[in-house]
Amino acid sequence: METAAADGGRRGTQRPAAERRRRPERERGPALRGPMEPAAGGGAGAPRYSLVAEIGRGSYGVVYEAVSGRSGARLAVKRIRCDAPENVELALAEFWALTSLRRRHPNVVRFEECVLQRDGLGQRMSHGNKQSQLYLRLVETSLKGERILGYAEEPCYLWFVMEFCEGGDLNQYVLSRRPDPATNKSFMLQLTSAIAFLHKNHIVHRDLKPDNILITEKSGTPVLKVADFGLSKVCAGLTARGKEGGNDNKNVNVNKYWLSSACGSDFYMAPEVWEGHYTAKADIFALGIIIWAMIERITFIDAETKKELLGTYIKQGTEIVPVGEALLENPKMELHIPQKRRTSMSEGIKQLLKDMLAANPQDRPDAFELETRMDQVTCAA
Repeated sequence: METAAADGGRRGTQRPAAERRRRPERERGPALRGPMEPAAGGGAGAPRYSLVAEIGRGSYGVVYEAVSGRSGARLAVKRIRCDAPENVELALAEFWALTSLRRRHPNVVRFEECVLQRDGLGQRMSHGNKQSQLYLRLVETSLKGERILGYAEEPCYLWFVMEFCEGGDLNQYVLSRRPDPATNKSFMLQLTSAIAFLHKNHIVHRDLKPDNILITEKSGTPVLKVADFGLSKVCAGLTARGKEGGNDNKNVNVNKYWLSSACGSDFYMAPEVWEGHYTAKADIFALGIIIWAMIERITFIDAETKKELLGTYIKQGTEIVPVGEALLENPKMELHIPQKRRTSMSEGIKQLLKDMLAANPQDRPDAFELETRMDQVTCAA
């Protein structure tokens, strides 16, 4: 397995902070205190969810394992403190994406509900609820970029309740096991199916990476779940040029919407995302990086967390450079897929990866073409 260090060997060519949209600083809030209060109107009985243990800290919240007071089911609960506009903006993006889905998909994390908690009481959030003053004030916080809720004397939290994935993330799962072509094939099919589903529902994820792909084995076989929609964009309310508008035409191709916020994680970002002018095809590029790294077990060490992560890169002397950044500088650069001589990779998968990682997004398949082609090449393999 090839591993490179992004710490010290990573070229420091970041865009200025004002031009790159990054997640806010990691929350350093209080430790686990106990059960979550019942929702407003829920009576004084048992809490809706009892928190069992902290299982992770993300860029803008803390994730707990929890138990439903009603059914006893294990769930994951993400707590986000709404004291900074950046937190609120990301939380609302995740809320709007998850609530816009009218159907469920086996490879997208199942969303149960979102509860807004303040002054010891919880209020269930619903999309576009203009009767809720708290919801409107959250939207106001996001739009104005000013602190509206969550002062020290009256903290306000959003609680996202989702299915619990006991298998960890894709990094942990893949790197803790021996290579298995059958598992790789299954994961490729699951991932392409999930992204096709999201794009069909006008959702561009914008932060696809192994950290944001969870695993559950409740059925006896590993099932992937695309998660973490904090940077996602629901495009149904945009015009085809990416501006806000009233275009709700469900038949409009999501790839016609242009986005401009340069966001995501460096090693998975498409060339056009670095420029800040891109479409849903950026998700296809990120998926290509993930699948390529998964097949060949290519990893790097994250400079901030010191974790070993799946991800491909370009070596330039002693430095490693994200593939997207390298292609932005040299669009004609040829990617050597596979990277390792001993890798067993069919011609069909090799060509599909090259197409997914094309410097020009117009040369990449869209999510629907990708799903069909992935079916074909995995069957042939």
